Amino acid sequence: MTAKPRVLLTNSMHPAVQPVLAQHCDLVLAPDTSAATLTRLIADAEALVVRAQLPPTLFDHAPKLRAVVRHGVGLDMIPVEAATARGIPVANLPGSNTQAVVEYCLAAMLQLRRGLATMDARLRSDGWAVSRPLADRGTELGGSTLGIVGVGAIGGRLAAIAGAMGMRVLGLTRRPDSLPPGVQAADKATLFTESDVVVLACPLNEQTRGLVDAATLATMKPQALLVNVSRGPVIDTQALLAALREGRLGGAALDVHDKQPLTGSERAFDAPNLLLTPHVAGITDTSMRAMSEGAVAAVLALLRGERPSNVVNPQVFR
Repeated sequence: MTAKPRVLLTNSMHPAVQPVLAQHCDLVLAPDTSAATLTRLIADAEALVVRAQLPPTLFDHAPKLRAVVRHGVGLDMIPVEAATARGIPVANLPGSNTQAVVEYCLAAMLQLRRGLATMDARLRSDGWAVSRPLADRGTELGGSTLGIVGVGAIGGRLAAIAGAMGMRVLGLTRRPDSLPPGVQAADKATLFTESDVVVLACPLNEQTRGLVDAATLATMKPQALLVNVSRGPVIDTQALLAALREGRLGGAALDVHDKQPLTGSERAFDAPNLLLTPHVAGITDTSMRAMSEGAVAAVLALLRGERPSNVVNPQVFR
């Protein structure tokens, strides 16, 4: 009997889907995601499913590795160039969590504009008479301007929903000729100056690192909102916290952070009008199942020697 190929999981997959992969492969779930643990376990793995940051030299210790699959979309967790240099295909799952991230953006925008969680807390602690006047501070999204930095799958779907809500939508992208209908191309200065809400949905690269710095924040409207579902280093976090504390910005939502996980000691925890979440914009039961199903399909295809359309370094097949 032929031995099943060994597949290393940095983290567990959806409970309804992981057993499907186990039928075809010898699964190894890493007990933790430290560099030492992953380096030890990768030695016997033929495939790797990634949900955590990989050490940059991991593939130096992976003589049997034939496939790497990102359980999600962003590739900054994977040293793709190192994999390519060793002829190892890397696949991701574009679109698998788009709806989840878009809905997170809407939820964050509505919470910051309407403050429903705050009203609920005050109603429970202080009563109707104290809670109800908080509604007077709320503002509506309809009729305001949304600026989206990075108008890919997430930005495009968010733009469509925002347009249906009566928002004007500006988009900053490397390919302005590819913007979807209803999105106006804008340069950085125009987008940050004119937007009432700015959503960061761009990849992290040398062009976007530190994109939102103190000078950029100073150009925003004093009641504007900033929502980051990109990566933490796209924003100068200390400049953002200063703007919030000094009342120069209406509010912000950060799902991604400079260093993760947050420990609770960061200065962000006492900043006003700041919604903090633990990198969950793309995580729902629905999206986790979709990502796990996509990861299983990609792993099995790559192990069969096939070339899925979602391989990000197709040159390894030449």
